[in-house]
Amino acid sequence: MPTTTTAKKEHQKRWQEIVGDPLLSDLPYKVETNHRGQIVLSPHKNRHSVTQEQIQDLFDKHAPDGLQPTEFAIATPEGVKVADVIWMSTGRWEQMQKTGDPSTLAPEICVEVMSESNDWDEMYFKRELYREAGAEEVWIVTEDGDVHFFAEEKLQASGIAKEFPSEL
Repeated sequence: MPTTTTAKKEHQKRWQEIVGDPLLSDLPYKVETNHRGQIVLSPHKNRHSVTQEQIQDLFDKHAPDGLQPTEFAIATPEGVKVADVIWMSTGRWEQMQKTGDPSTLAPEICVEVMSESNDWDEMYFKRELYREAGAEEVWIVTEDGDVHFFAEEKLQASGIAKEFPSEL
């Protein structure tokens, strides 16, 4: 069984193969990998993209001193997972770049937007993976727009973006 670091490096290598494949470059899906390095495709509806944009706008308002890209890849021992939106300070971004691409260090905040193809078991699994990779908080946004904040346990509000609303 490979060590966590070895597994992450193997997933980074596999990810570079995937992103370098011209046949896969224009897929209209969120692409992740599982623990075997196999591609997992997740199509999403336009509402999902709009929710991502709303989250970015709220980050601009409530945590303006960071970066908040969408579809951000993070290498974990269980494959490359792609957070729907993330927030990271510039200092964290510098640290993350040193770990390779995709980063093996998670940003401070990872946000997952649920869709009809997700369930809470999958969200809790991803939450644990992001936390193990160093995320301070993981947020899960339901299809109804409810924002659930988590660190080691469920929070009433974010400790980083303190004024971020709990409903979109």
